[in-house]
Amino acid sequence: MADDTEDVELDFAADEQERARRSAVIRHPLASFFHLFFRVVAIVVYLLCDWISKNFASCFVLIIALLSFDFWSVKNVTGRLLVGLRWWNQIDEDGRSLWVFEAKKASRGTNTGTEAEARIFWLGLIICPLIWTFFFFTSLFSLKIKWLSLVVASMSLQVANLYGYLRCKAGGHDGQPPDKRSFSGQHLLQRPDIIFGIL
Repeated sequence: MADDTEDVELDFAADEQERARRSAVIRHPLASFFHLFFRVVAIVVYLLCDWISKNFASCFVLIIALLSFDFWSVKNVTGRLLVGLRWWNQIDEDGRSLWVFEAKKASRGTNTGTEAEARIFWLGLIICPLIWTFFFFTSLFSLKIKWLSLVVASMSLQVANLYGYLRCKAGGHDGQPPDKRSFSGQHLLQRPDIIFGIL
């Protein structure tokens, strides 16, 4: 009786090389630095603004400029490099606004970041809006209305990026937008692995 099985060579070395590449510390140090730099400096300036300058307008402009730089760098650079996600808005021929959320398919040789970079990305993206939320309540309860306007503007920039990247993580794949149904926070509650699987 002939044996119909054939020897199959398993390539464990390639899997270990991929695992070693993914667990390497930092592949994109500049992107990782700027992912946290603008948002951390904006928080520090907010905390020290009364000591640095008594002029509210200069503090407002500086913090909004820092968070605008952060919004642009996270949306256009670090999201793509560190986690392979990106989102944008485009207007179609009929004048309708279309939001596109993409997630790069994980494959060998892709230029996405490591696990450490993904952790830096998601922790920075989640923790900073929480800090601004804390600032919101402290300025609300201390009745600092002008600071409340700054905090609301800051929160809107931070939460917009968080929302966009959670949408990418939830359903954007290979340039195809996720389904056309409306997206709400309930979709995130149905899939807690989207939020908790990234930390």
